[in-house]
Parts: sequence; structure tokens; C-alpha cells
Amino acid sequence: MNIRKEYPKVCLFLWILGMCFHAHPILAQSVIPVPLKMEQGTGSFLLSEKTKLYTNLQGGEAELWENYLKALPVQLKEARMKDRKQMLFLLITPKTTQLPSPESYTLSVTSQRIEIRATSGAGLFYGMQTLLQLMQPASTGSYSVPSVEIEDTPRFAYRGLMLDVSRHFSTKEFIKKQIDALAYYKINRLHLHLTDAAGWRLEIKKYPLLTDFAAWRTDPTWKKWWNGGRKYLRYDEPGASGGYYTQDDIREILEYARQHYITVIPEIEMPSHSEEVLAAYPQLSCSGEPYKNSDFCVGNEETFTFLENVLTEVMELFPSEYIHVGGDEAGKSAWKTCPKCQKRMKDEHLANVDELQSYLIHRIEKFLNNHGRHLLGWDEILQGGIAPNATVMSWRGTEGGIAAARMGHYAIMTPESHCYLDHYQDDPETQPLAFGACIPIGQTYSYDPAPDSLGSDICKYILGVQGNVWAEYLPTYEHAEYMIYPRIIALAEVGWTPMENKHPESFKRRINNEIRYIRTKGYNPFTLSEQVQTSQTVDYAKKKIMLSLTSEKHPIDIRYTTDGSEPTVSSKLYKKPFAVKDSILLTARLFDGEKPIGKSLHLRTDYHKGIGKKITYAPGGRYYQHKEVYKGGGDAGLLDGLRGGKSYMDGRWQGFCPNDLDAIIDLGEVTAIHRVMANFMQIRTPQVFLPAKVEVWASVDGKNFTLLGSDICSEEEAGKDVIFRDFGWIGTPTEARYVRFHAIQGKKQFLFTDEIVIQ
Repeated sequence: MNIRKEYPKVCLFLWILGMCFHAHPILAQSVIPVPLKMEQGTGSFLLSEKTKLYTNLQGGEAELWENYLKALPVQLKEARMKDRKQMLFLLITPKTTQLPSPESYTLSVTSQRIEIRATSGAGLFYGMQTLLQLMQPASTGSYSVPSVEIEDTPRFAYRGLMLDVSRHFSTKEFIKKQIDALAYYKINRLHLHLTDAAGWRLEIKKYPLLTDFAAWRTDPTWKKWWNGGRKYLRYDEPGASGGYYTQDDIREILEYARQHYITVIPEIEMPSHSEEVLAAYPQLSCSGEPYKNSDFCVGNEETFTFLENVLTEVMELFPSEYIHVGGDEAGKSAWKTCPKCQKRMKDEHLANVDELQSYLIHRIEKFLNNHGRHLLGWDEILQGGIAPNATVMSWRGTEGGIAAARMGHYAIMTPESHCYLDHYQDDPETQPLAFGACIPIGQTYSYDPAPDSLGSDICKYILGVQGNVWAEYLPTYEHAEYMIYPRIIALAEVGWTPMENKHPESFKRRINNEIRYIRTKGYNPFTLSEQVQTSQTVDYAKKKIMLSLTSEKHPIDIRYTTDGSEPTVSSKLYKKPFAVKDSILLTARLFDGEKPIGKSLHLRTDYHKGIGKKITYAPGGRYYQHKEVYKGGGDAGLLDGLRGGKSYMDGRWQGFCPNDLDAIIDLGEVTAIHRVMANFMQIRTPQVFLPAKVEVWASVDGKNFTLLGSDICSEEEAGKDVIFRDFGWIGTPTEARYVRFHAIQGKKQFLFTDEIVIQ
């Protein structure tokens, strides 16, 4: 092998080499993601200057690997196949049952040798990542590797991260830095969201205005630009903010990704999210004017000329099998009155605008297929009929992906509820402004993209999983990394490791270590919540709630009180779940030894009079029916004793849109009540708001109701980005059998509540 031949980058190996200095014990269980089969032996291998290397790699991959290995501080000596001691073997072998895919590998470590086998360079690469996670510094210039036998293969072929570079532009250096980390955790796809209203980011030589004009806007911060007129500027005008990748930049990124066994998938949005294009080339819109439409005019033949010309240059750059075309959130309103679109619908016998979008997707797919590529789109491409060979990326829950699979189409699962890494990851009241619900790392880790319940005939079409990083509220690189890590590491294990090998407690130990290590490598991860988390189970027969406390931090102590007082180092140490039979004011806090961590959790927990009772919703006051996760337990959900966390997607919060919450609870008998409360949240970015007003009514007979009291949202509260608060009534004990709880909408968006507490 020609060791003098220059290879562009060896940064990944240097990065993962630093990971060898982990402080955790030398355990096979330290690997992320957990391998398929792993058996630890006795003893260890000492990697040193005496270690010899043998590999049967050939050609370009031999060059790549030589440079990787030369980056080690231990200079390995070349060896012959017949050598047996102090050896490192990197061997390409024929496919076997142990090596079912190109990414599979086996890793064998004894006191005398290390052997990595695979059928491709990719498999060897992943075996090397595992080896490097196991290495520990032993003495100057040497490293200890525990004896272990590993047989490993990924659960899914597709394991990805989507990076939105439109809302806030990312430099090629930032992208390459993320490639380093992604490759280390065996993630093999990088999906670049290159175009959107906030800026076009890819040089297209045939259409220079896309980068001279549509790549530049009036404010660097998306939120300020979005609320300030949403205008674009030429690159040379004062105040122009933005950027784009030249085609040479893209080639550099693609080569860097190739060296790390990562495929880069480009996304060119259509027909919607195209305001920037239509500002530069307004003749492609239905109005023919800039700043009027966000959807391409599907009736205009010039639209297809433009899209095909753009995609031709995209395909000349990107070798990926898939070209992502977006297809999400099309407004379609202009199509209903556009003469060209209406003519297209008539000529093509299209029944509605959904079918018009489907016409565009079908036509673009045929163009891509004719060039040897496949179309990938968000799950809205199912509307109006899916294109024959399209693959669906399911983000609005899992339903779109499952529907595609049932039709024999491949799907990639990326549901917002588990895979949106731009959402809050801790109590929103403690975090920088983000989008959407709180998705803690445990929720991400728990995701199963292809549960057995779907059946093998469906699961075989599910290609894998992807985390999405939308960048509206990520104006800096530090903030982007704060949201990406560590949840993408959790998703790496979701995508690689079979469900039976996933263990939350083991992952908790490993991820706490991993966070510390990637910080030393210059990344800015979220360092996990410093608050106590709770969960509940209800014993209806014994009328008690079992309350469990846990923490993302490990190792850590949890101390608590039940009278509302602040915990101290002498407060009760949490060891196991405990019962609540009436009401407590739980206050819990994390302690690192004698040092308190974070802020205290305050939680009132009640086994209240409404638990298990009948609730009847008014015709115009029923919960949202169109998304399963918003049903919050259905008709029993608001009286099941189970409180939600900080996420309206945790299955405990019940959503109401656009109607009010209006329900009557039947307590079964007349009883004295003095308190009726429900907790509501406001998270403005996804349009979740507090109620404008809550009314509590009581009745003995179910016919004649008396207003007990009302609770109004203040102007100050209504203006907050994030707030959680109880609304209801507290007063003099009143005899009642029926309680009416009416939460009145203000903004006609979403209300969310988790429990109506009656005492």
C-alpha cells in the first residue's frame, strides 16, 4: 500500500481515538450501540508498538484504511498472514450467517490477537468503532482491550440524521464535524434539507438567482425574519444574510462523508416550502408575482422544466440512490382558482387538489427513475395516491409509514413524537426556546420503528429510522449541537440494536459517560435533565397511586419530602416506589453526594374523588380525534389518576382543537367538594395555548348547575412562550354529584390538559 499518497481527512479516526481515553471500566457493555451478540472473556489484549497488522483490503479502501491506521499513536508493524501473536487482523471475507449484510462484522479479542471480519469496508469500519470504544490507556504508548467475542449486524439498513441548513445555514466545516460523530455511532445517512422558504442553499448553475438572491434574507435569525416581512436580498445588498454551498463545497462534503461510510441525501422541496424560489422566479407561481404563493404552479409546464433542470444538476452532484423531494405541508389554496392548475386538473382528469399534488410527485418520480434514482418524500406524498416506486418518510406519527408499507412501499420512520431533535428535551420552562413538545432522551430511546405487532409482512418494508433537526430556533452551531446530542446517540442504538438487547438502565449509564466524552471532543451536548422525573400507576381497588421517581443523571441520589418543604441532604432517600392514598405535596431534588443539583420538582399528587368516574363530553367539547397521541387515554384519560409530564406527546395529555374542553363528571353520589383543578400548558411555538377562561359548575341532579367559580388567564400569562398552570376553583365545601368543567378557548388552537382533579 502506498502510504505516501495523500488522503484528504483522517479527522474521524483522531476523534474516536480520543474516545479511547474513557474513564469508564473496561467493559464490553460500554459500547454504543449495543452489539447483537457480545460475550466477554478473561484477560485483555495489549495494543502497543509490538502489535503487528495484517489486512487483505485492496484498492481505494486499502488506502483509506492505511491512513486511518497511521493516525493511531501506536505504529503498527506490517505482518504476514501466518503470524499469530500480537496481531491485529482486518479481513474481508465471504458472506456467512454471521455476516449477513455489508455492515455486519465480527470482533474477536484474545490476549494474543484482535480480529475484525466483514464482507466490506463498511463492516470493518463499524467493527473498528466498536474496538475503539473498548480501548483503554494502559501505559505510555499502549492500550488495553478486554477479551470479547462480538457478532454484530444492524437491525435497520437506514440510520439517519436530517439537518436543516435552510432556516439557519451551516458551514461545510460544521457538517463535517457532525459526520465525524455520526460515523462513530454507526449512523449511515445524512439528509440535508437544502431548500425552504428561509433560504436556498445549493448552487444551481442554470438558475443563478437561487444563490444570488434566494439564498439571502434580511435577518440572520429565522424568527426575526419570519416575523419581519420575510423578504430576500441580493447577496451584495446591505444587510444580506445567508449563504450557500458551491458545487465544489458539496463535492468536498460528499467525499468526506464517503470516507466515513455515510450517504448524503439531498432534499429539494416541492411543491410547497418554495417561497424563496418563487420570489426569485415568480413566473413559476400561480400568481406570477413574488411573495404571493408558497406552492409551485403545477399547471405551468415551466415549473417542470425548472424542477427537472434543478434535479439534473442535483443528480450530477449526489450519487445517493434517493433524492428527497419534500412534498409536505402544501397549502394548495392557489391551485383551486389558478386557471393553469384547473386546466391541468381537467386535462388529467384529477378530482381534487390532492390529486394535483400527486400528479406532480408521479411526474417527478418518473423523471428520477429514468435517471436511475428513487424518490423519497414526507408522508404527505400519500395524498391523492402515492407514486409507484416512492419511499415514504413518516413524520406525522407512524401512520403514514405503516400505510405505505401496507401498499408495498418502503418507509423510513421519523415520527415527531420520538425523532424530532429540535423539540424540547427537558422542562420547557428551563430550556432555550425550541419547537414543539418535550421529547426527553428516554422517550427517544424507547422508540421501536417496527414493532412485532405490525407483522413481518409490514416490518420488512420499514427501512429504518431518522432523527430530524429543524433549525428555526437553532441560530448557532452550539445550540444545534445542544439539541442533536445526546438524543441522536439514543437513535443510533434504536436503529442498530434489536429491541431485546436494549435496556434503558444500561443505556442510562452509558449515555452519561458518553456525554462527558463528546464534550472533551469539542461538542456541546445537553448534559441531561437536572430535575427528578416521575411516573405513576393507579391501584383502583386499593384506591392508591404508586409514585416512582427517577433521573436521567447517573449515578445520582434522589431525596424528597411529602409536605412541600425543600429537600436537604438529610431528607428521605428515594429507593423504591411509594403509595399515595390521599394527597401529598411532593418536593424532590437530585443530590450528588451532599451537593444539591438543579432545581426541585414540585408535584401535588392526589387520589381524588373523580378517579375512575364517568365523564361525558359536550357535543362541541370533545377531545381531538385525528391524532392518537392527542387523545390522552380517551374517555377515561382525564379521570385515570395519571399525570402527564412536560410533553403533550407523552400520551397522558388530552388535546382540544379548535373546540373547548366541556365535560360533565358524574361522581356517582352526592358528596362534598372543595377543589376542582386541571393543569394546562402553553408552548407558543407549536400553537399550544392556555385557556382564556375556565368555569367550574356543580349540580346535585345533573340538570340544574350552579357556577362555583371561574379562573381567567391574565394578559401576562398569555404573553409567555412557555408556562404550565392549574386552572379551576377552590372554595367552601359544596354538595354535588355532577361537576361541569369548561375550559374556554382563546386562540382557537390547541388546549392540552392531563387530569381533572376533584377533591
